[in-house]
Amino acid sequence: MLGLSALLGPRSRLTRAGAEPYESGIVSTGGARLRLSAKFYLVAMFFVIFDLEAVYVLAWGIAARETGWAGYVEIMVFLAILIAALVYLWRTGALDWAPKRQRPADRRY
Repeated sequence: MLGLSALLGPRSRLTRAGAEPYESGIVSTGGARLRLSAKFYLVAMFFVIFDLEAVYVLAWGIAARETGWAGYVEIMVFLAILIAALVYLWRTGALDWAPKRQRPADRRY
């Protein structure tokens, strides 16, 4: 199929204007390589983790009556582990956006 489409398909010449990226009619400037801080990726991972937590808790909430006390204990253990992870991240400074300010050294002359 690929060979047939290459033989029978339309031939197009690649011009300079056709080779440039098209962004909704806006002329692109700069490179595509954008350097982001590692904190950006940390926040993205936290979002995914806690978003999945919300999905699991919602699913448990829908089936809470059928799961009974065993399901209640399991969701409490699940939430306790996630809260412990959040407290750990908070205490280690993973959630801090700005670097900590350093106090000026005590100057004695």
